[in-house]
Amino acid sequence: MINIQNVRHTIGSQTILNDVSLQIPQGGITALIGPNGAGKSTLLAFMARLQPLHHGRISYNGKDVSATPTAELAKILSILTQENSIISRITVRDLLMFGRYPYHQGRPSENDKTIVENALAEFQLQTFTDRYLTELSGGQRQRAMIAMVFCQQTEYVLLDEPLNNLDMYHARALMQLLRHLTDEHRRTTVVVLHDINQAAAYADYVVAMKNGEVAMAGTPDEIFTEENIKTLFEMDVSVLDYQGKKLVVHHV
Repeated sequence: MINIQNVRHTIGSQTILNDVSLQIPQGGITALIGPNGAGKSTLLAFMARLQPLHHGRISYNGKDVSATPTAELAKILSILTQENSIISRITVRDLLMFGRYPYHQGRPSENDKTIVENALAEFQLQTFTDRYLTELSGGQRQRAMIAMVFCQQTEYVLLDEPLNNLDMYHARALMQLLRHLTDEHRRTTVVVLHDINQAAAYADYVVAMKNGEVAMAGTPDEIFTEENIKTLFEMDVSVLDYQGKKLVVHHV
């Protein structure tokens, strides 16, 4: 379980996160949703220790993020941010092997190589195996980055807007794959999503944020109502039941 207690963050006089406290369930997919500027990516950055936490506490199965050694933390959680500093003159296969570094420390084993080859297949990257990242489209590069994250085989996976640069087909395919990998390997995946219908279709639990606070949290059936969407996004929508899932109609 991910336990977040009284997390606050300000920049100058502006409050980015205001006393955020919540528990993210163990296992399954948790979606963070909300309008721009709600604090979703900032919270995810603190969860991954990409920023030092000055107010509050975040722990994974009781292990405090701030106090856990980096080498140990790298085997507990993996993160994909919106902005990645990976050197682009690297091949796709080498990128995925980089995700295994906490384990092989520069000396890949046969097990590491097998994990990378399996990820290349699962993320449909075999055609691009020996290409440099600079030679890929934005969507192809995004799939490669996510594959690298899953090569780490951590219990917790944090993804910040992983559907960026993906077309409709590949966005659906990626969410289906996240669902499969999360269930098969019993992982806990936390993903920031702007497409609320993807969250409704694939998430087990939804945390809705607004103005730096947790506005509501619960199952998709509990969160995706016309009243809640209006509260979050200040717009009128229709919420339909479609094949057992909520479908938010907001473009007409």
